Amino acid sequence: MGQKETFGRVLRYIKKYWLYLAASIVMASVTVALTLYFPILTGRVIDLVIGAGQVDFGNVFVILRQMAVIAVATGAAQWIMNVCNNKMTYRIVQDIRNDAFRRIEILPLKYIDAHSYGEVVSRVIADVDQFADGLLMGFTQFFTGVITILGTLGFMLSVNVAVTGVVVLVTPLSFFVAGFIAKKTFTMFHLQSETRGEQTALIEEMVGNQKVVQAFSHEDEALAEFDEINGRLQGCSLRAIFFSSLTNPSTRFVNNLVYAGVAVVGAVYAVHGGISVGQLSCFLSYANQYTKPFNEISGVVTELQNALACAARIFALIEEESQTPEPEGAVTLKDVEGRVELSHVDFSYVPDKKLITDLNLAVKPGQRVAIVGPTGCGKTTVINLLMRFYDVDKGKICVDGADIREVTRRSLRENYGMVLQETWLKSGTIRDNIVMGRPDATEEEVIAAAKASHAHSFIKRLSKGYDTVIGEDGGSLSQGQKQLLCITRVMLCLPPMLILDEATSSIDTRTEIRIQKAFATMMQGRTSFIVAHRLSTIREADVILVMKDGNIIEQGNHETLLGKKGFYAGLYESQFAL
Repeated sequence: MGQKETFGRVLRYIKKYWLYLAASIVMASVTVALTLYFPILTGRVIDLVIGAGQVDFGNVFVILRQMAVIAVATGAAQWIMNVCNNKMTYRIVQDIRNDAFRRIEILPLKYIDAHSYGEVVSRVIADVDQFADGLLMGFTQFFTGVITILGTLGFMLSVNVAVTGVVVLVTPLSFFVAGFIAKKTFTMFHLQSETRGEQTALIEEMVGNQKVVQAFSHEDEALAEFDEINGRLQGCSLRAIFFSSLTNPSTRFVNNLVYAGVAVVGAVYAVHGGISVGQLSCFLSYANQYTKPFNEISGVVTELQNALACAARIFALIEEESQTPEPEGAVTLKDVEGRVELSHVDFSYVPDKKLITDLNLAVKPGQRVAIVGPTGCGKTTVINLLMRFYDVDKGKICVDGADIREVTRRSLRENYGMVLQETWLKSGTIRDNIVMGRPDATEEEVIAAAKASHAHSFIKRLSKGYDTVIGEDGGSLSQGQKQLLCITRVMLCLPPMLILDEATSSIDTRTEIRIQKAFATMMQGRTSFIVAHRLSTIREADVILVMKDGNIIEQGNHETLLGKKGFYAGLYESQFAL
């Protein structure tokens, strides 16, 4: 996304808070007007000091009281302006983060699979924070800077046109210098933001898998990779900061030229009686105030380049193509019997690499369907298609005769219960994690589900039982205990269709036998899809689908497939041969 497009998106977010923006501009104008009026009063005081023993103290004290009132009013206006700027900035940031998180919730899984979690987190957290800092500085200093420049020009013109002409002639140099450097810094700040996201992704990955890193003595390699990314981040950060730091001294040099020019020309006019000493003092004060905003704006421009670079990354995420929208009048699945049909299904994650081709399957309500095969044959992919985490490339999948692309995703997924090999638990209590699918479940129902999954005994041994707070992804719970909680979650909901993808892979053999009995009870009258590598867990399945290279090569029950002496028989014998 280019700089202009990014700035346009920022303006659309600002538009919502135009009242705060208007109030900020008004307060900035008041602040500048009062600040610029202050030198005029100072000049008048100087002119009232006519000579030794000739001071008009009466008028001096009147002006001093006016200056005190102006100082208080200026402070109040600045405070109101800062409040408006803060409210506007952080509400815009809130809106951007909300939009980003909503977009993440509806992104297709292929995007999540193709981007590291840390990089996505970096966009939503770090990049938005950088954007907020730049935007706040922009609101606070840009408005006052621009108004100060215009205001000082107006006041100086009212005092002396010729001296003001010196200021106007030198001013374009500041704009030229700031504009040249701004173009350079945007590209470098964008590269810095991308590299920082890459670094965050590596840190997230290494910290999240620290046990694996240490188990395989991968520390040195991880450090080397971090040092390489950190070195690149240092390089692009230094280049960005170097160019951005040129802005302030360059504009200061131009500003000193302005001040010197005003001093020389003004002094000549004062000597010849063109202006008074007080007016010269006023002019020098204006020249200083006129040039000061250029330094501030140059710093703002640098921060805005960084802010726009970060905004471009977060807007790229917000504008990422979402999952296929549901059609108008999408059907809500109700009273599902569990009849599932796959008709001539084709699917591949990568267009030029085929995975599933012409897959056909008809599952009757209440049937237990086991899916087996070597790693990478497409077992989990079938599950992803059934849940509509991915859409088929060709063909269709129907539940109770309705194409799942014509039904709401929510109603489809509410009718499936999933227990996967990879567990997912959130920060919260044990009870919070169990009732995720049924927040209105009673205590008795929760305990009954835990007893059915054989999780009740270990939960009661925890410090606070069902009120025990666990950390992200289960905290200190063992992998088996995490999986028991996930099984309990499904036991509580008992939807009409079940998906068990290596559901007992992390449970000891004795517990697995009891879980299998619980599953057998749970699967009665429910359409069930069971993915398993341990073939002992699927002997009782009504239908076993043997997959290889994305195709069903054998189909039947356990005894039938063993009798065929085919691929399934070879898999079975490889596990149980003496």
